[in-house]
Amino acid sequence: MTKYIFVTGGVLSSLGKGITAASIGTLLKHSGKKVGMLKIDPYINVDPGTMSPLEHGEVFVTKDGAETDLDIGNYERFLDTSYLKSSNFTTGQIYSSVIERERAGGYLGQTIQVIPHIVGEIVKRIKEAGEGHDILVVELGGTVGDIEGLPFMEAIRQMKHDEEVAGTFFVHVTLIPYIKAAGELKSKPTQHSVQELRRIGITPQMIIARSENQLPKSFKKKLAMSCDVHQDAVIEANDAASIYDVPMSFLRQDILSPIAKALELGDLTPDMEEWDSLVKKIVQPKGKVVIGFVGKYLELKESYKSLTEALIHSGAHLDARVEICWVDSEEIEERGPETLLADCDSVLVAGGFGNRGVEGKIKAIEYARVNKIPYLGICLGMQLTLVEYARNVLGLDDANSIEFDENCKNPMIYLISDFLDQNGEAQLRTHSSPMGGTLRLGEYPCETKEGSILRKAYNGEKIIYERHRHRYEANPAYREQLEKAGMIVTGESNGLIETVEIKDHPWFLGVQFHPEFTSRLQSPNPSILAFVKASLEVH
Repeated sequence: MTKYIFVTGGVLSSLGKGITAASIGTLLKHSGKKVGMLKIDPYINVDPGTMSPLEHGEVFVTKDGAETDLDIGNYERFLDTSYLKSSNFTTGQIYSSVIERERAGGYLGQTIQVIPHIVGEIVKRIKEAGEGHDILVVELGGTVGDIEGLPFMEAIRQMKHDEEVAGTFFVHVTLIPYIKAAGELKSKPTQHSVQELRRIGITPQMIIARSENQLPKSFKKKLAMSCDVHQDAVIEANDAASIYDVPMSFLRQDILSPIAKALELGDLTPDMEEWDSLVKKIVQPKGKVVIGFVGKYLELKESYKSLTEALIHSGAHLDARVEICWVDSEEIEERGPETLLADCDSVLVAGGFGNRGVEGKIKAIEYARVNKIPYLGICLGMQLTLVEYARNVLGLDDANSIEFDENCKNPMIYLISDFLDQNGEAQLRTHSSPMGGTLRLGEYPCETKEGSILRKAYNGEKIIYERHRHRYEANPAYREQLEKAGMIVTGESNGLIETVEIKDHPWFLGVQFHPEFTSRLQSPNPSILAFVKASLEVH
């Protein structure tokens, strides 16, 4: 039977519950355990797919096409594993499921209540996520005391007494504030947070103390006594030079001993040698490269979380620091790419929705193409690559995407539904959005062209698999014109154009998929790794 580790948070949000959960999972996996990960989000949205990147940060896409919380991305990057839609659920999904069952008569006329029906559905989903694993690490979003989180707290409390559960362990992540004027660390917020947990019926067995400063032994002893945990179960989580150093910090504090003892896991000795070597290359690399990152959500860089982490992964494997030069595409429209990208070794144009900043991205692409600078365009970045080439090389001045101009005479990019109308829906696994439109989500195969940058990046693989999240596609009607003019299609999927390159350019690649979703610390994505390597050669 599966054993469960529950990670809760107190005092305030954004303390690093996701990194804590991923770090514990990583250490257990490297100890030979089969580890599952689950993120529970108390918000009422069914999923983050319709939420603004400025509101929620990045929407992560799983292999099977689920739009999930960005913490699932952290889990995959840390544990080098692909998780599925069962690794994330929300309040919205729970209530929708219960209401649908009630409407279908599934409860045989019972009065539907939070207890037992809502809580029962939560417990069922947690157990389903734990199937096939030795241990399931469950991160509960929000903070203790949030009204929307109470049913989830009740669910994990009940699981302590469930005969189908082999064991439970409760980890509480909490803030230790430092009052500068008094020169003191304060434990009272943690004590109150733990008291609130106890009121619910949960007694934490480990405290992860989030602090900017190192905690004195006397303070840790006080914390252990006031929170009723063993002193060796008070683990410091200080600010780290890299999030990937957190597992090593936890290991140095022997975090696994109290967990192993409580869950009867035996001796746990994780092999973290390769991990430690990569972290050292992140913190103290030999080389350096500067990448011009052209985007439109720069006020909240969490919107590009997977991509920035993917660049770090590649840098670690190339023993180089990847410095990101953040460039607002709207600013390029005003000041020009020469001013903002002159000091960059390469140019990356990221994905996004909507027409804000699009012309700035097109100017950045032209700058990289004309000046023979290494270039990587992702999703919208690839689509605009076609638009730029059509305008400035083919001479189609009105070329555009119908996302930005529905009536343009030369639609280089069109809706996926138009492709489906012509080619049959059976070719693709698509998802209809309640807001209208059709999204291509999840993993798809891509056939690479012999001799291409793409195939070389993927070590000669003829078929590769990458993830998608978009509703617009490259229009194949212009393929012949583009290829005659030097832009070659080097990747295809079920008749769709997946990647393009330019003949007379040293390194230029546009990809319709999101390679960042499959990049991990120990196995960086091949196309991003090749891009960073090409950038490094320029530097």
